[in-house]
Amino acid sequence: MALYKYLREAWKKPRENPFYQQRLIQWRTEPVTLKIPHPTRLDRARSLGYKAKPGYIVVRQRVNRHKRQHASHLIGGRRSRASSYDKELSKNYRQVAEERAVQNYSNCEVLNSYLVGEDGRHYWFEVILVDRAHPQILSDPRISWIATQRGRASRGLTSAGLHGRGLRNKGKGAEKLRPSRRANLTRRGKALTPLP
Repeated sequence: MALYKYLREAWKKPRENPFYQQRLIQWRTEPVTLKIPHPTRLDRARSLGYKAKPGYIVVRQRVNRHKRQHASHLIGGRRSRASSYDKELSKNYRQVAEERAVQNYSNCEVLNSYLVGEDGRHYWFEVILVDRAHPQILSDPRISWIATQRGRASRGLTSAGLHGRGLRNKGKGAEKLRPSRRANLTRRGKALTPLP
């Protein structure tokens, strides 16, 4: 078997690795967003488009794994309909990690991301960023397209964003997902409006 196949098999059950818990203990003491010299999961990073060349950056992003909360509802008065603390969002943790990573590296675009660890309080994702102004990126025809796509993570164009928007499904049952849920509702509302 090739090297990447061994790596893939080892990451299927990461808790059996004796170094996994030691990594998590170390990662808890590190900053929330940390640039790392090389990917932890080399096989996964290479399959998602990572290249060991200038212009590619790997960032380890930590995300708290609790429910998202509203701001304090006591500011606008105490009302029964405002007593809910939890927000139900369609964003997954991986998309949140991509958005937070690109905030610290505003000259880069998110190519993709993957999970590297989790415990009872946190998720750790490694986000592959590409410098959209780097000469080697602009001269490479396989990746130069990313220079024209500003804000991929915030617009839901990454793999995690497409998953959160429901665009992994096609055909029956997915009629109202394209171009987006909001645009579909707007289109139906305009179509149902009686003409003057």
